[in-house]
Amino acid sequence: MWFYYLYQTFIHKKRDMTLQQMEYIVALDQHRHFVLAAEACGVTQPTLSAMLQKLEEELKVKLFNRDKKTITPTRIGLKVLQQAQVALNEAKRIKEVVADEIESLQGTLRIGIIPTVAPYLVPDFISNFKENYPEVTLFINEMKTSEVIHQLEMSEIDLGIAVTPLEHPDLLEVPLYYERFTAYFSDKAEPSQGDLTPQKLPEKGLWVLEEGHCARNQIFNFCHAREMGNHIYEAGSIDTLVKIVDKNGGYTIIPELHLPYLNAQQRKKIRAINNPPAVREVSILLKSDFVRERMINAVADTIKKIVPITMIDERLKKFAIKL
Repeated sequence: MWFYYLYQTFIHKKRDMTLQQMEYIVALDQHRHFVLAAEACGVTQPTLSAMLQKLEEELKVKLFNRDKKTITPTRIGLKVLQQAQVALNEAKRIKEVVADEIESLQGTLRIGIIPTVAPYLVPDFISNFKENYPEVTLFINEMKTSEVIHQLEMSEIDLGIAVTPLEHPDLLEVPLYYERFTAYFSDKAEPSQGDLTPQKLPEKGLWVLEEGHCARNQIFNFCHAREMGNHIYEAGSIDTLVKIVDKNGGYTIIPELHLPYLNAQQRKKIRAINNPPAVREVSILLKSDFVRERMINAVADTIKKIVPITMIDERLKKFAIKL
């Protein structure tokens, strides 16, 4: 009799939220439609509706506001969905961890990369990586540094490529390469003669990237935070800055890897910055609990084939990455 009582107590005890339930509510949030969400999960609409009702009863909170026209998460529902997505992403990585230990790399790799680095890495990275690791499903998204950090924290991407140091307490930084900046002047500009140092950069006529781009911050840092920059228009890409300078005068600061994109006439307008040189460190960013060591080395090895060897971090030239 006592065994029967314990058994009944156990089966009637509230269960913890399951991965399947998390999949259902995340799908409903993505589609905002019961039928479409049910189809995405491979169940019937009544099954998904009943599951949602049961889950809300178990949690004693309402996760979605729903009427005849709209389905939207409640305030507490948004928080639950956020954590559910993190849990699903982490669960998905279990298979990827196993795949990382077998002979060929498999699974999914999601990379976030900042716009001021992407043009110089992504085209060649895709072709090289797909050729050498065909069983890996690759996703690459351009995003600003703040979004890279956020998506890493939420496990929405596996790793980021951005300019460091960031000194974020929850992220590891693996330096890849070091890239110098150069000054690009228009025909109308008259830079000072001799070595061009950060202190000698003209205080007027500098065209800059829009707020939020890491290269913008570095430009102002090595100019000692002077109030510089033409704010008529703040560009979203280095290529746009070059075109603006050609048409409107002034100058801008461009990274070393952009130089091959310039024509012969444009290359005559380049001035090196020395004493000290302006350099940016480009690194892989990942969470401290990242365990796919072979995958991150595959990424680093691919980038080493793209970037000139003289720019590669000295440690990366000699050693594999150890987590």
